[in-house]
Amino acid sequence: MPIDVERARRDTAGCTTVTHLNNAGASLPPRQVVDAVVRHLRLEEESGGYEAAIAETDRIEHVYDALAGLVGAGRHEIALQENATRAWDMAFHSLRWQPGDRILTCRSEYASNAMAYLQTARRYGVRIEVVPDDEHGQLSVPALRELLDERVKLIGITHVPSQGGLVNPAAEIGRVARAAGVVYLLDACQSAGQLPLDVREIGCDLLTATGRKYLRGPRGTGFLYCSERLLESLEPPFLDLQSAVWTGPDSYRIRDDARRFESWENGTAARIGLGVAVDYALDLGLPAIEQRVTALADGLRDRLRALPGVRVQDRGVRQCGIVSFTVDGHDSPALVQQLRAGRINLTASAVGQARWDLAERGLDSLVRASVHYYNTEEELDRLCAALPAARPA
Repeated sequence: MPIDVERARRDTAGCTTVTHLNNAGASLPPRQVVDAVVRHLRLEEESGGYEAAIAETDRIEHVYDALAGLVGAGRHEIALQENATRAWDMAFHSLRWQPGDRILTCRSEYASNAMAYLQTARRYGVRIEVVPDDEHGQLSVPALRELLDERVKLIGITHVPSQGGLVNPAAEIGRVARAAGVVYLLDACQSAGQLPLDVREIGCDLLTATGRKYLRGPRGTGFLYCSERLLESLEPPFLDLQSAVWTGPDSYRIRDDARRFESWENGTAARIGLGVAVDYALDLGLPAIEQRVTALADGLRDRLRALPGVRVQDRGVRQCGIVSFTVDGHDSPALVQQLRAGRINLTASAVGQARWDLAERGLDSLVRASVHYYNTEEELDRLCAALPAARPA
């Protein structure tokens, strides 16, 4: 069913005060999410944090069911984290490395992931190899297949890069990884909440995402999916009394589900809010969300291409709700600040966030507009009308 945009905007207080096109940074949360977070904080205020968590056990446990439904997993394969980076780090640093192991990754990989690869390469003598792009700018699956051998320990891919509308071919990569028996880690930080995700169809062993972006959840929330087949072979880089049981003076036993990657202390109110956000998305339907978001983004690209000196920088066969562009003669970060002053929220992506990609394309930075289903055609027109005229180089 088509999304009821007016209802979504009524649920979103920020729609009355700002043109929010920074959903790949942090979306505007619906009131249902905000109400759930505030309700739990009030309960903590009135009864105490431990007691509030006990009283709300069912709501907390529901978050695992909601996320499992979102990505097609079992609830025992879901771990909650305070952000996507911690989720990704817990998965990545659970792998055991030997000198000569190889990591295959994509040119569009995010900086935090890339730096973890580089640190591991220095520490263990691991080799990092960036798989070439194909002629469309997405990871080349044939090139990936050619690079595989018995030394490849991990295929680590960003599904949707932070710096553009590209959607990497996750399921095709998964088929290659499964055939080779190589662990496949998918960063779904920008795709969770705007694209349908099914870990069985994708074929990834590990998937990480955040709550604050397209899921419209609170900041300080994230999650990790770890496939059942991989669970027992991964030992988290550190343990506490949530992830393991202290069984004797000199012994412990790690949990047998994905919560082995969790720590005991967390923001309970935010986690409950995350569950509500996922329910909200599932109620609308991810196919309907994708259709609406993709159509808005395509319309924005068409508008931008019609403006003299504005260059759309998105690549890939399949594109999503992130639209990246530059304006001739204008510094992208300064342009973002100018637009924010006019209550139009965007952000800039800099070369230091995606060095393998942006440097290769000769880009120091670009403007990133990221639409969501509650945005409107009128808001896209407002953005284009607010852009300054291009200047000669």
